[in-house]
Amino acid sequence: MITVAVDCMGGDHGPQVTLPACTQFLEQHPEAALVLVGLPEALQGFSHPRATLVTVTEVVTMDDPLEVALRKKKDSSMRVAIQQVKDGAAQAAVSAGNTGALMAISRYILKTMDGIERPAIAGQIPNATGGATTVLDLGANVDCTAEHLLQFAVMGSALVSVLTNQESPSVGLLNIGEEVIKGNEVIKKAGELLRNAAKSGDLNFVGNVEGNDIFKGTAEIVVCDGFVGNVALKTSEGLASMIGNFLKAEFSKNIFTKMAAIAAYTVLTALKNRVDHRRYNGAALLGLRGLVFKSHGSADVLAFSNALNRAYDAARNNLLDRVQVRIAHAAPLLAASDATQ
Repeated sequence: MITVAVDCMGGDHGPQVTLPACTQFLEQHPEAALVLVGLPEALQGFSHPRATLVTVTEVVTMDDPLEVALRKKKDSSMRVAIQQVKDGAAQAAVSAGNTGALMAISRYILKTMDGIERPAIAGQIPNATGGATTVLDLGANVDCTAEHLLQFAVMGSALVSVLTNQESPSVGLLNIGEEVIKGNEVIKKAGELLRNAAKSGDLNFVGNVEGNDIFKGTAEIVVCDGFVGNVALKTSEGLASMIGNFLKAEFSKNIFTKMAAIAAYTVLTALKNRVDHRRYNGAALLGLRGLVFKSHGSADVLAFSNALNRAYDAARNNLLDRVQVRIAHAAPLLAASDATQ
């Protein structure tokens, strides 16, 4: 049985979203269990034979400074949920809380894997193929070296191989052009490291990709620094919202625009569903000695339930072990790149 620990207090909506999502998850997965972590009053009344309740006295808010979250709130729902993974009571943890705090606490409690200097946030962005492109980093590391981007590519390959059952998913390096001479010095060096990794059989590197390739699905994995990745993520999330707002606006106008909207409704609704980021909610914090997944802070019940599903699938398919195997295989390459810093 796979057990997932849940920070029930995190996110914009807290228990009013996380608890119904937990109920939905348990109904869909009769072979799974949950550890629900939250304030006593929030968890009061929740009962399920495969749910364990763990009460705490503190909550990490969305605007808490890292120092407060990490050093002062030692009995927070976020920290205690991650501690469940450390103690072996759960195989993965999920939180919709403060991203910076989640990464800092996870790194402090679980530590990083050998060969990985910085953990990365890996999430999926819907693309035109009907699937999704895995992008990392999505915000944990604003400034990255070429060596960090190589590590992200190795970890991302392990994640996608679990999600798709592919041994060698394709990897692209986000750049301002496909040519190897494009980009700043960090990107050029990263491209060289990734090409060497392809030659050694550690990665299926397909070269540089541009921003529109994320949405085309040109590569299954796109590697970039956290600043660029987070901008791409927010752009993707805004697309579905824009389409939804357009439909509402057109239906509220005169009879002619309503008729046009009705004619286009099926197509636009299908497009809205295809780019709906809720379907892919749940970003993995890769590079840690334990599985932690970040849900979007504004997630609704459907989105948070999907984050739970991703954590469960990752644990069931031994994502942690598969990341470690890939890192071990690429160790000589990672060591060689570190030596050049």
